[in-house]
Amino acid sequence: MNHITDIKGGFTLNNGVKMPYFGLGVYLSKEGQEVINAVKWALEEGYRHIDTASIYGNEAGVGEGIRESGVPREEVFLVSKVWNSDQG
Repeated sequence: MNHITDIKGGFTLNNGVKMPYFGLGVYLSKEGQEVINAVKWALEEGYRHIDTASIYGNEAGVGEGIRESGVPREEVFLVSKVWNSDQG
């Protein structure tokens, strides 16, 4: 069993990718400056996991917040869920 050891730690998934323990969920964050600021500030404070979904309607702002944070994209674990009817 894995145990959370510190806020900056993470779990290693079966494919070898490290997923940070803690992430920012942006459900109900409004597209535009609200979600941009939330993502930017979370990344500036040390978060490296952002969770969004196409149904939230704020993915463009999430991307802008990542860009504006200055944190390299390869350091951000980004999760975006797809609605069942959008799975092709």
